[in-house]
Amino acid sequence: MTTKEQDKQYIMNTYGRYNVALVKGKGCVAWDEDGKRYLDVSSGIGVNALGYCDEGWVKAVTEQAGTIQHMSNYFYSSQPSQLAEKLCTLTPFTKVCFGNSGAEANECAIKIARKYSFDKYGDGRNEVITLHNSFHGRTVTTLSATGQDVFHNYFFPFTEGFRYAEPNDIDSVKALLSDKTCAVMIECVQGEGGVNILDKAFVQQLRQLCDDKDLVLIVDEVQTGIGRTGTLFCYENFDIVPDVITCAKGLGGGLPIGACLCTEKLENVMQPSTHGTTFGANPVACAGANYILSVVADFKFLGEVNIKGEYLRRKLLEIKGVKSVRNLGLMVGIELEDKDAHDIAVKCVENGLLIITAKTLLRMLPPLNISYSEIDEAVEILNKTLQEDNK
Repeated sequence: MTTKEQDKQYIMNTYGRYNVALVKGKGCVAWDEDGKRYLDVSSGIGVNALGYCDEGWVKAVTEQAGTIQHMSNYFYSSQPSQLAEKLCTLTPFTKVCFGNSGAEANECAIKIARKYSFDKYGDGRNEVITLHNSFHGRTVTTLSATGQDVFHNYFFPFTEGFRYAEPNDIDSVKALLSDKTCAVMIECVQGEGGVNILDKAFVQQLRQLCDDKDLVLIVDEVQTGIGRTGTLFCYENFDIVPDVITCAKGLGGGLPIGACLCTEKLENVMQPSTHGTTFGANPVACAGANYILSVVADFKFLGEVNIKGEYLRRKLLEIKGVKSVRNLGLMVGIELEDKDAHDIAVKCVENGLLIITAKTLLRMLPPLNISYSEIDEAVEILNKTLQEDNK
């Protein structure tokens, strides 16, 4: 039985898979079971921040796996402690809670906001305003937080306490405010929603509004964090400091990890028994994250992400059939003139380019250390695919 046959027989059909079974990778390149080579500009939806099997990352996680692979959170462990220190010294945040995914990190953020409000104002102040077209995860609560009607189906009843405002419209946010509101939760770039970059003025207005009303401002950095947008965290591009941020994906470099960071104002909100997870702060995952930060949290490295992002944008705009490109760093959305993005993505895969979509756009989230020659190759394959489709 082949890998694809096993998958179809035994794994729940929750993913619309491409017709590829990958077996190995190195850097920006992967190979399938038949030995076919692919250039990967999806990096596991932004997870493989340094590509496949970076030597330093492999060494870090292998050494930790051979030392101690897991322990209960009732005991102290050096890898998560070191990772927490790195995250807090690199940012304005003072405390971290580790989990296993972006959805878990977002659940933690929502709990912090609601408990802060409960502790200070009492019961009933628990609503969170999010934005239309947002995406915050696939648990019942984070689906409810997601501002897309398509996700609000089947799994009733959804968690209460979420309202949805229009992006880049501060009056829409203000219209939803009430004595029940405790937080505002946003992505500075809506990744799954179509690589929509929020207006800087709007984000700054939200920060001021939250200050005025004592609301917790949560920025979901699950996809935008860890260098993806050319700064360590995306909120830095908007000249604000949120009260809480969440991150995952690129943080582990390929292993499951999520993190929820908060400022000093909120650092004592959560206490023993208010939150927890069996696998959060796993030392092997944290070893990988420690290595990732040692590489990515560097001024020159982040500068190169911005330069490569601009280089990629210019090259993409030269392709016939590309209508527009929106990007921040190496978070890239490609609007096509008259083609279906999903159909083109499938054909790109057939031509050796692993690329994904976001709504009606093609999406690129390449490894942050992708080379210029690999960018050129990716653009060449996309161009070839679009021109073939015109014949």
